[in-house]
Amino acid sequence: MPMDENHIRIVAEQLQVQTHQVRAVASLLEQGATVPFIARYRKEATGSLDEVAITTVRDELGRLKDLDDRRSAVLRSLEERSLLTEELKLRILGAETLHALEDLYLPFRPKKRSRAAAAREKGLEPLALRLLDQDPAWDPEAAGRAFLDPEKGVETVAEALSGARDIVAEWVNEDAGAREDIRELFRARGVFRTRVIPGMEDNGDKFRDYFDWEEPVRTTPSHRILAMRRGAGEGFLTLRIAVPDEEALGLLERRFVRGDSDASRQVREAVQDGYKRLLAPAMETEIRLETKKRADDAAIRVFAENLRGLLMAPPLGRKNVLALDPGIRTGAKLTCLDRQGRLLHWTTVFPLLSSRERERAATEIRSLCGRYQVEAVAVGNGTGGRETEEFLKSLALPGSPPVILVSESGASVYSTSEAAREEFQDLDATVRGSVSIGRRLMDPLAELVKIDPKSIGVGQYQHDVDQKKLKRSLDDTVVSCVNAVGVELNTSSVELLTYVSGLGPRLARNIVAFRNERGPFRSREELKRVPQLGPKAFEQAAGFLRIRDGEHPLDAGAVHPESYKIVYAMARDVGASVTDLIRDEHVRSRIDVTGYVTERVGIPTLSDILSELARPGRDPRRSFDGVSFSDEVRTLEDLKRGMILPGVVTNVTAFGAFVDIGVHQDGLVHISQLADKYVREPGEIVRVHQQVNVTVLDVDHARKRIALSMKKRPFAESAASGRFAGKQEGVKAGSEQTRTGGNRSSVKDFNKPFAHLLKDR
Repeated sequence: MPMDENHIRIVAEQLQVQTHQVRAVASLLEQGATVPFIARYRKEATGSLDEVAITTVRDELGRLKDLDDRRSAVLRSLEERSLLTEELKLRILGAETLHALEDLYLPFRPKKRSRAAAAREKGLEPLALRLLDQDPAWDPEAAGRAFLDPEKGVETVAEALSGARDIVAEWVNEDAGAREDIRELFRARGVFRTRVIPGMEDNGDKFRDYFDWEEPVRTTPSHRILAMRRGAGEGFLTLRIAVPDEEALGLLERRFVRGDSDASRQVREAVQDGYKRLLAPAMETEIRLETKKRADDAAIRVFAENLRGLLMAPPLGRKNVLALDPGIRTGAKLTCLDRQGRLLHWTTVFPLLSSRERERAATEIRSLCGRYQVEAVAVGNGTGGRETEEFLKSLALPGSPPVILVSESGASVYSTSEAAREEFQDLDATVRGSVSIGRRLMDPLAELVKIDPKSIGVGQYQHDVDQKKLKRSLDDTVVSCVNAVGVELNTSSVELLTYVSGLGPRLARNIVAFRNERGPFRSREELKRVPQLGPKAFEQAAGFLRIRDGEHPLDAGAVHPESYKIVYAMARDVGASVTDLIRDEHVRSRIDVTGYVTERVGIPTLSDILSELARPGRDPRRSFDGVSFSDEVRTLEDLKRGMILPGVVTNVTAFGAFVDIGVHQDGLVHISQLADKYVREPGEIVRVHQQVNVTVLDVDHARKRIALSMKKRPFAESAASGRFAGKQEGVKAGSEQTRTGGNRSSVKDFNKPFAHLLKDR
């Protein structure tokens, strides 16, 4: 399908880039190139657009295509019914948004039977037209008598005029200009209004903050939009979007009412009816959907950013690992893994039952650490995790391996998945979970790709947002992370290979089958022998696949095979080997990249090649640094106001960040407590897996909620205003603070979001 140059222009203007850049991206996408491949290996063509820009180009071109498809359907429908005039066609072709297009089509859309349709059947449309003319000398009452027809159900003048007003009301509702005026009014002046449904006060307690709530549509944050919608969807709240009726009617009357004649008064009555009965409900529905989309986009963006932080968490690397999935009554499932993550041994120990079992577990763990030369111990952070960590640290383990708490989020999902059952057919799900915990310590990315991203637990209202859009965003994030890091061809799982540019599940399975049958790949060229892996897939994938200790030194890094000849030329020109270029910075410094510029290869690619030669296969993830929680704090009861504790960010939302401080219950750093300055979005300050120091502000033992702060002087405001004194501030006060635009919500505001997140975490 040929590219639409108008779409290219629109997207270029939107992104403020050149049209040739957008055109290049569109062309490459049409040829089957992936976003990571285009961003990494086609910089000359795109002008070095990054993945975010390329993804935006892809999505916006798709949106414009969808708009054009709908435009074509509208034109076809009108033409088939002989309703398409040249003027209407030009207006439809000029519509730049779906709203504008649908407004133009609305008067001609096939309708269900309406009051206006019934009036037309009674022959009252000519009377409606005369009403709309609003001739000061015309008498509606007298004219209405001419339309009396008992056989059609028009027995009185009042009935005739009522039917005519119904037709005018429909015209008001279907007028494109009027709809746009009211739509803009709803956007600018609309207010969300929620009320508790009588009798639902107790069952809907988790939505108590919205029992009597109002907030401007234009400033309501995404998490509150989704919370209100969830409360309404679950039958606890009514949710309305209202605007000042006098303003709306003023807009419409200025558009449709002329003067104060008898006919004008009839039109004014029709306008009021058309607004209240037709236009206002239609616009409320539109704005509900529009704000839902806005909230979805914000929530999905936060989810994707959190997922990226989790996937790009620092890996421990290839180590012999002893992993434990803690348990008290049922014991801790223990597994020993080699440096490739292969399961060597598994058993169950009971370090948290009796002193006898504790000693027995200690003896066995010491023995296993020695036998398998354990270099690190991974402990799941679920129930019994801190106690198990303390027990292990008290042992004099051979080699003194570090004991590291590892997030269990999603481990149970993996342990019951088809992939886990296929790999460990004869093992219990809890043992598979222990393996996953150990592997997650070694390489979070390689292990987490085996889990549906929605199950990892770093989202906000993930079940309420557009699921198709959510899946696409999360898949884009996983693909981006996997290809940014690169994949070891000879050790990676089918699940990890699936996300490599150009591959997918079928080719990933073929690669693993080929590897299992013929042994490790010795070069990237051997990929061409994998069944069904053609030239296009090879082009897309090869640069992201790594082969350590292979036949070709460049196969271990991110230099694409299509550029190998350039590296050979560089080596030849400086009188060295490719291995010398990689090992010796002095040799590389003699290379003048300008001498290798061609029509297709420019400075961006050549600079990337030199950077890759300096650090072949470099991992963009940070160096591993384990989290050490406070030894003074293990349970909620240990927390005291004013404590300063180390923690790790587990989830970032629109209203703040959740932090694990080692008590089996994440605390919330409200957005107002993230920094000693105004914070527009929490993502400006924190990211998932970031280590932070927090101050305990408040602990609600009954509801198991912890309020935290990252401010340097978190109690300074408390002394001046009496905040944090423990009294629940009113919803309206919190709402007012939100509307003023500052991060000034009460710390007690931390109670509001928790209940709505519980289902998603």
